[in-house]
Formats: sequence, C-alpha cells, structure tokens
Amino acid sequence: MGLPDHHLTDGEQRVRSFRPHWRRLVVPFLALVVIVVASGAAMFYIPDFEYAGYARIAVAVISVGLLTVWSFVPYLKWKNTSYLLTSHRLSIGTGVLSKSHDDIPMAKVNTVSAEQTLVERILGSGTLHVESAGEQGRIELRDIPHLQEVRAELFRAIDEAGDHDDHDDHDEHDGVDGEGGPEAAGDLDGTGRRRR
Repeated sequence: MGLPDHHLTDGEQRVRSFRPHWRRLVVPFLALVVIVVASGAAMFYIPDFEYAGYARIAVAVISVGLLTVWSFVPYLKWKNTSYLLTSHRLSIGTGVLSKSHDDIPMAKVNTVSAEQTLVERILGSGTLHVESAGEQGRIELRDIPHLQEVRAELFRAIDEAGDHDDHDDHDEHDGVDGEGGPEAAGDLDGTGRRRR
C-alpha cells in the first residue's frame, strides 16, 4: 500500500501505511443491497406480456448503472486512496485510472490538528488537518483510521525531522567557526596552542 520501498529515499523509514476508514464503504454497501433487492423484486413482479423480456433487460441495465455509480466507483476510490507516513514525509496517493501522489515533507509541517464527531470517536476515525509551509497549504484528510495514533506518529516524525535539521545546522556552524574551521586553524601555532 502506498509507495513501494524502492521509492523511499536514503535513510527514510516507513512508519505507517493505511487507507481511509472503512466507514466510507457503509453507504456503497447499503446501496448495493438496496439496488440488488429492488432489481430482483422488479424482475420477479414484472407480469408476463409481449415486452416482458425487454422490461427485464431495462431493469438490469438500470441496476448495473446504479451499482456502478453508487457502489463500484466509491469502492474503487476507497481502494485506490492510500496514505503513507514515513520519517521524512506524508504521502497521499489518489486516482483510479491515473495515479497521483502528493508529498508533504515533515520539515515543512507547521501545525497538525484533529477533529472527531461522537460517531467518529466511537469508530476511532476522524479528520486530520495538516498545515504546511509548502504549496499545499492547509490540507484536510477525512476518515483517517486510528486518528490519535496517526496524529501521535505524525508529531514524532515532525520532531525527529526538526531535530535532524537542527543537527545539520549545528554541523555546518562547527565546520566554519569550530575548531576544525579555517579561522580557528589560522589562530593556532605549530604546537596547537592559540597565538597571542
């Protein structure tokens, strides 16, 4: 699910991969049951007359069309929507026929907030709001399963990305002004002592 491992960058670790919560499939499943029952009943109660065969064909065609729009397409959208949380980014994959991926680097995430209704709290799902400094801006991710766990893991990834950036900045600073820098080396004599 999500990006394959060979698409991850060096040092990037997969934290969690998941799809939207299964509650998105409730309405498509109910539509499937209702359409199948209704079409079966309609075919059964069509009286025998000259065009009864055409009437049953019409019912079948309408049923297939309704099933495609209300059940099959929503299922494919759910199946082909994936979220991948790594140590470096949050990747969002969408699309049925053509696939697209949006990546939010952890280093650019400013705020993360969660929102849950009473039903969502019972089911463990909810909406995740991610605000980044990149082109994406504020993104709303609905029906996230295990919302609080995902939120906690996202916070940990953001903290680790921030610590990594601070460490890189510190290393660059040491390379210029530290003991190994050219200025410091120029102030030392041959014995390693600082010139006066």
